[in-house]
Amino acid sequence: MLALLFIFGTGAQAQMKRSEDFRAKYALKEVVVMSRHNIRSPLSSGGAAYKRVTPHQWFAWSSPSSQLSLRGGMLETAMGQFFRQWVVSEGLLPDNYRPQEEEVLFYANSRQRTFATAKYFSAGFLPFANVEIMHKLEEDKMDPVFTPQFTKMNDTYRQQVLNEMAALNGGPQKWMESVQPTLTLMEEVLDMSASPAALQGDTLHFRFDDTQFKIEKGDEPRMTGGYTLANSVADALVLQCYESESMTAFGHELTTEQWRNICSVKEVYDGILFTTHAAAVNLAHPLVSRIREELQRTDRKFMFLCGHDSNLASISAALRFVLPETENALERHTPIGSKIVFEKWNDGKEDYVAVNLVYQSLSQLQNRTLLSPDVPPMVLPITVEDLTANDDGLYRWADLDARMSEAMAEYDAIEDAPTGVSSAASPTSNGKGHAYTLSGVSATDSTHGIVIIDHQKVLRK
Repeated sequence: MLALLFIFGTGAQAQMKRSEDFRAKYALKEVVVMSRHNIRSPLSSGGAAYKRVTPHQWFAWSSPSSQLSLRGGMLETAMGQFFRQWVVSEGLLPDNYRPQEEEVLFYANSRQRTFATAKYFSAGFLPFANVEIMHKLEEDKMDPVFTPQFTKMNDTYRQQVLNEMAALNGGPQKWMESVQPTLTLMEEVLDMSASPAALQGDTLHFRFDDTQFKIEKGDEPRMTGGYTLANSVADALVLQCYESESMTAFGHELTTEQWRNICSVKEVYDGILFTTHAAAVNLAHPLVSRIREELQRTDRKFMFLCGHDSNLASISAALRFVLPETENALERHTPIGSKIVFEKWNDGKEDYVAVNLVYQSLSQLQNRTLLSPDVPPMVLPITVEDLTANDDGLYRWADLDARMSEAMAEYDAIEDAPTGVSSAASPTSNGKGHAYTLSGVSATDSTHGIVIIDHQKVLRK
């Protein structure tokens, strides 16, 4: 969908443009794009922890820490060019269009990587117009609209969030344990045993037994403990895979499935924090409200919002979207640069909406492929729980609007009240810090010598 339908066969992908019968029946009225930023450099630099866990040199990033890379800018321009060709072919906008009044709006978080993504997309989408990218704060400040933070809290609600986190995939501990083989693979790829961190005796393995979760008003859901290091290292490895145009990491040739598993380390982190429904209706409330407002307008033709993978994840969880398992991508649900696209169609009597996930494939990211109707990005339909699409794959707008209204009502029902504690932490273990020796072997109470407990070296005599 989104001008192209993909039918997946065994090892082959057939493409079909929307039929003439479809075009005769429906007219495209508006498009709202909720985008994740494109390829960036890792989120920290200099003495960053991800650099200390390997003796090898990382890729020479083309941008400062956390900013959109040069490749990311090129890729986003190509995506904008594709969207331009699509909306022109559907008659929504004329070619070389110059926006009139409020027909087009670009709104990005004030982080450099999100603002720049919107700017590059706009250059490809509207090359004959100098589009202003709306952002509200100074560079690299987080706009509250795009910050997946809790704006209401009470003790009962906090416990509800923690209970839903505990129900995801058997609970956080079990979910993190499921990626243990991949954590071991990462240690081998990094040659972690010869890294500065290992030689200094403070980080020998990726851990998750000390993980705790913090659920506080005015902040994003947070995870503390050893798994945060695994998350940041997996993130850097995947970004290096994109930028280096190689499936090899530090001399280790990895399969696509192994790379997808490395991505899963980060997706476990994001999934636990941002995809419980109870948390999401709070975290995504500003963006759900804004998207609903946009789809209710009659004067807007195109809107582009640019934020983060946590935004796509929390919006989907709040609205009970079922994100498809990706094809030809490393991330399984929200690939780098991916977009949730709302297409509003009208059959002359009623409005309908198609909801799709649009992203560049792994080969398109690595090869910087120019996109066109003949060489399109990946487009997969998103399923909405308990709503039924018609034979043309469209949801009634009235039904989707009701779903958005329901999510907003759930937010309104959360009582904002003083809490019994300043923060809530839910440990994945018994609360005792795991102890191990410098060789990485678990230590008991009778173990003597240097023992590491909660990242601190302790000498036991």
